[in-house]
Amino acid sequence: MVVGNGMVGARLAEEIRRRDPGGERVSLTVLGAEVHPAYNRVLLSTVLAGGLSAPMVALPVADGVSLHTGVTATALDRTARVVHDADGGQHPYDELVLATGCRAWLPPVDGFTGADGAPADGVSPFRDLDDCERILAVAAPGARIAVVGGGLLGVEAARGLAGRGVAVTLVHPCTHLMERQLDAGAGAVLADALRGLGVDVRCGVGAKAWDPETGLDCDDGSRIAADAVVVAAGVRAETGLAADAGLAVDRGILVDDRLATDDGRVHAIGDCAQHPDAAPGLVQSGWEQAAVLADLLTGADPAARYRGTRPVTRLKAAGIDLAAIGDVADGDERLHVADPRRGRYGVLSLRDDRVVGAVMMGLPDAAATVIGLYDSGAPAPEDRLALLLGRALPGEAPATGDPGRLPGTAVVCRCNTVTKNALVTAWREGARDVGALSRRTRAATGCGSCRDAVGGIRDWLEHADPSREHAV
Repeated sequence: MVVGNGMVGARLAEEIRRRDPGGERVSLTVLGAEVHPAYNRVLLSTVLAGGLSAPMVALPVADGVSLHTGVTATALDRTARVVHDADGGQHPYDELVLATGCRAWLPPVDGFTGADGAPADGVSPFRDLDDCERILAVAAPGARIAVVGGGLLGVEAARGLAGRGVAVTLVHPCTHLMERQLDAGAGAVLADALRGLGVDVRCGVGAKAWDPETGLDCDDGSRIAADAVVVAAGVRAETGLAADAGLAVDRGILVDDRLATDDGRVHAIGDCAQHPDAAPGLVQSGWEQAAVLADLLTGADPAARYRGTRPVTRLKAAGIDLAAIGDVADGDERLHVADPRRGRYGVLSLRDDRVVGAVMMGLPDAAATVIGLYDSGAPAPEDRLALLLGRALPGEAPATGDPGRLPGTAVVCRCNTVTKNALVTAWREGARDVGALSRRTRAATGCGSCRDAVGGIRDWLEHADPSREHAV
């Protein structure tokens, strides 16, 4: 049984059915608190920006799954191995997977919540599809919206709303944007880029009080005239069900390399799980965990273990190309370039000639090459500056701007570990457009940031693949 019908819960169901299509080894029941079937939560910022409609982010429902939407699990009886729901239902299990995700956090700001603890009028978190629909209801051209929180999601929300003609003010209590991924220099370049796209960015400013009649008061004494507030101030893992059942929790539900809790029959994956080597909030972590757990639950690979995920963050904001990977740490070999006037910034960190971290803004060719080196662990070229600028010499680093020179083993979609070879194979088997390639390989179905790369490979194949003469 799986509790949670979000992205990772749905992915686990799909992975199980890929290994056990007839349901001979695993009979699968999924309980989901949301009334919607599973959808790609990572793409909600694209929905907010108008690039996709809500139906377009829906995820497929795996065959042979007993799916219950709008059913909230309220208690777990580990002795009887039963999950109780809010409607009085009881769901027995042999193995239980918690994929409960996380919830948006509303900071303790006067006026943000009502007497019942729910968001007050004019205040919306930005976490799920219902939140997105509430925000879109007020996001008409000329509307004034304050976005509270300058992390990844807040930046994406602010950019998306500005693209709809909304007057957006982004307030962030830290000294620079996306401080978890970026240094101060990169944060400043990002802020300038957002200002150029119509967003009023105010760093070092926190929200103090909200009144729908007067707007948002800030702790620097200023007041922002706003019709609504979007809060993207962080999330908290949904651990209540596990904690009430006596399972070990910290920031998330503690799991080992088998994704098992301290009760061997109960597992946790995705944003609700806390593994020593998994960075929180990455879709790729959930995908990899789902694959490992599917191997274990179906018996396809009893030796499967989850060893962690190498973090790569891509900002999904039109007009801004930003990637942050690994860890840019003191003591490593570091290279730094800054061209803020043109919105370009780069930091490259290497250890023993291997890329261990980087921040790249406005350097798309370099980002693709550096991510490839980071994924493969291959030695970096001697000309570090050329690498950071995306001009590494042929033979020294993969040429990522030209799909024809991209190695077949290069990972195009990190979320789903799809290589160029996998895309070529799918093309030759009849997947002749980006949509078909995505359905066949899963490329571009995670965060969506690789969609242009998939399109580039598809265009290259159209003109260069000898097998095109045999297309149906």
